[in-house]
Amino acid sequence: MASAAAVSIPAYYRLLRGNRNMRLLWWAQVISEIGDWLYTVSLYSLIYELTGSAKAIGLVLVFQVLPQFFIGPTGGAINDHVSRRKVLIFADIVRAVVIAAMLLVRTVEALPWLFALLFLETAMWAFFEPGRAAIIPNITRPGPESVTANSLSSMTWSVNFFLGSGLGGLLGVGLGRDAVFLIDAVSFLVSAWLIQRMKFNEPHLEGKAPLTARDLVDFRPIADGARYIWNHPRLATMLIPKFGLGLLGANWVILPVLGQREFKLGTGSVGAVEAGMLGMSVLMSARGLGAMIGPLAAGGWVGSNEDRMRRAISVGFLLILAGYGLLAVAPNVWVACAVVALAHAGGSTIWVFSTTLLQAHAEDRFRGRVFAADFGFLVLAMSMATYAGGLAIDGGVPVRTVALATGLIVLGPCFLWTRLTAGWKRPDPDAMLKVQHEETAGPEPR
Repeated sequence: MASAAAVSIPAYYRLLRGNRNMRLLWWAQVISEIGDWLYTVSLYSLIYELTGSAKAIGLVLVFQVLPQFFIGPTGGAINDHVSRRKVLIFADIVRAVVIAAMLLVRTVEALPWLFALLFLETAMWAFFEPGRAAIIPNITRPGPESVTANSLSSMTWSVNFFLGSGLGGLLGVGLGRDAVFLIDAVSFLVSAWLIQRMKFNEPHLEGKAPLTARDLVDFRPIADGARYIWNHPRLATMLIPKFGLGLLGANWVILPVLGQREFKLGTGSVGAVEAGMLGMSVLMSARGLGAMIGPLAAGGWVGSNEDRMRRAISVGFLLILAGYGLLAVAPNVWVACAVVALAHAGGSTIWVFSTTLLQAHAEDRFRGRVFAADFGFLVLAMSMATYAGGLAIDGGVPVRTVALATGLIVLGPCFLWTRLTAGWKRPDPDAMLKVQHEETAGPEPR
């Protein structure tokens, strides 16, 4: 077992100081994600102002994430066929153009244009995120350093969410939505520049022929990836945690609606729209704060011990249940912020350790497709939960009741995960077969 320092703040500092590629990738993440969370608050505020509908916010989220389910496998296959570094740069540049184009959306009639842009932005995310996750094992050493890198990535996402969501409301009120959208567009260009400066080997390219137009519509690699996951039962089981996190997706509607309807801030000094934006901003920022705390609190106990990672994932689901159950009865915005933070501390714990387990058990040549499948199931569940939540609220179901249902629904994946992984203290049969094969075949030729 690795030392507890494997996911401590000093370990993060040592990793960034000593690993140039990780440092560049981290700065790219910081800049682009803060920009994204700045714009998310303005985007949801714009949609609610134009439509007054929770279902419309849910539909925006669907267009932001559902395409990943359909495009993700192709993105994973491409990430396993071409340079992942180049894929990330291309995706960032396209996203910069897409976000800038959103400045044209001014009226309800322009919403179809917005949905088309959201679809394109999501398509680029489906190429970017599996590639970024697959790159980390190529630029870090196996074991504690890899665990530290994944924990750092998740904590950084959480800090960016916390800062971006908090600043998003303030900048949206102070500078206006257009300025926030432009800041986000520029952030993607800076991210692309930083990734372009990375230099590392990409073992999955060895022996690969150049990508052709036919490869873009060749679904055989996707089928190979699906068979690979199917033939490794433990790997297939590792897709459950992200799917369970997806069922938490209704929070993307719950928090904006609570901010707009029940927890407005600054009502005496700003207009109703701005007060709702600030309330939404504070709740979403609390979510980021909780997500930041989760891996830090669990990391010292877990280290790189896989058995503890599996148990931490189960505990994470229970924290989600507690947080959203308490949100249903929160008397004021500050209690609401505290219980949202509690829930998402559990969510980020699930994210970090499920990602680390997948990276440790998936072969490099299949890793892009494995993560595409992982993200695909996540966004499928998220889309269904988000749209259902918005539909329920617009249909007259109290938003607090939807919050309670959101907490209860994660009990399903929690039970399934805990039950299926109960016997994992025994050696992995696939790993045993691999060892037996190596012992029989003798050493690999150099």
